[in-house]
Amino acid sequence: MFDIVGKRVWFFCLSGLVILACVIFLLVFGLKLGIEFSSGLEVRVNFEEDVDSGQLVETLANLGYEGAIVQTILTEEGAEDGFLIRTQELSEEEQQHLLDGLVSTFGSLKEEPEFRLVSSEVSTGTARVAGIAVAVATVGILLYITWAFRRMPSPFRYGTCAIVALVHDVVVVLGIFSLLGGIMNWEVNLMFITGILAVIGYSVNNTVVVFDRVRENLRQGISADFEVVVNTSLVETLGRSLNTSLTTLVVVIALVLFVGASIQNFAIVLLIGVISGTYSSLFVAPLLLVVWEKGGWFSFIRWPSLTTGGARRG
Repeated sequence: MFDIVGKRVWFFCLSGLVILACVIFLLVFGLKLGIEFSSGLEVRVNFEEDVDSGQLVETLANLGYEGAIVQTILTEEGAEDGFLIRTQELSEEEQQHLLDGLVSTFGSLKEEPEFRLVSSEVSTGTARVAGIAVAVATVGILLYITWAFRRMPSPFRYGTCAIVALVHDVVVVLGIFSLLGGIMNWEVNLMFITGILAVIGYSVNNTVVVFDRVRENLRQGISADFEVVVNTSLVETLGRSLNTSLTTLVVVIALVLFVGASIQNFAIVLLIGVISGTYSSLFVAPLLLVVWEKGGWFSFIRWPSLTTGGARRG
């Protein structure tokens, strides 16, 4: 039998390194907020001639919009289908000035440009609602898992360990998306929040499956050692968790490759979250439960013995 629990120090170290890298990404790149969460103007343009995104950024800077963000729109086949330009709030006269400057530089447009203006009041309200949604989901999960395992000793531990694994997954998603935002100018929008909520649900579902197996094995009394019970439960659910995650990844990868930019953020967040959620449900939450049950957060470190096999008393 695989000794997963016995190697928990390695899994914790791996998680720590990944979390540290993600925190560094967040500090260096931050998160580029989409128009839903920060006031501004979003313009969609599609030129008759081929235009390079770098040239477009340079032209916008020459027109006085140095902070503008440009994102390429892709079709389902992966071909370019115009650009999304994000800049500060502009009046109707300023919008026309921006459009005239682009047309004079790159030529006529294939279709009428689409302008979308979001005020600061609307963006602030959207950010508040999104934060409340994530907070309510987290508290609800904690209460539900605590209630579901109420007949177990210390049921609050099960809920807390599941929430820690959930936070682990959210930080990983935020960190990697921050890196993508710094490299590819991807923005956090409502589809991103939808993806985060989906990741939360997926991660908790996998964790509950493992915890439920732990509960059944404790009831059957397969061992008096809680560490052995958890390790047996992990081995028994390992194949199920990996198979479920692999089939989910196939669907998510198909979304990433073929659906296009409309749900790009949702698909990428889900892709990262499924991988991280599978890992945390197997190698974070249950192992934290073992550490807590052992009575100390440093009990997972197994120090080598100071005595040698050849030492004798005499």
